[in-house]
Amino acid sequence: MSYKQTKIFNVDKINDEDKKREYISDAAMWISEGEVVAFPTETVYGLGANALDEKAIAKIFEAKGRPSDNPLIVHIANREQLSELITDITPAAEKLMEAFWPGPLTIIFKKKGPIAPNVTAGLDTVAIRMPSHPLALKLIEAAN
Repeated sequence: MSYKQTKIFNVDKINDEDKKREYISDAAMWISEGEVVAFPTETVYGLGANALDEKAIAKIFEAKGRPSDNPLIVHIANREQLSELITDITPAAEKLMEAFWPGPLTIIFKKKGPIAPNVTAGLDTVAIRMPSHPLALKLIEAAN
């Protein structure tokens, strides 16, 4: 398994907006190339990869020593991204999204589409969250 050279940037502490955009763009590019990046949310730092790329997701499980039967959370930057990932939104989920997204709430939906099977541990549901951390949202949007 090949990995990019580890680079650590505390983007939150960078005041130069151009430099910040450059680092976010680099991280998004690494994600598109099947690599794993660490990024902040409002609750924790997490490892992120392309949720549609089974090999990239396997790298997260390997890095964390996470059992393959323990599903991951898919992060989105906006509600429009849901239409590609889930079958429908229940009235209860709609109320929760209106009240708590973006924010630290993960909602379980029936999955559809191209989500890598190892993300969901083979289940027919997917855990989805829209973080409120501005850097996380920018990275997720840039990585699409």
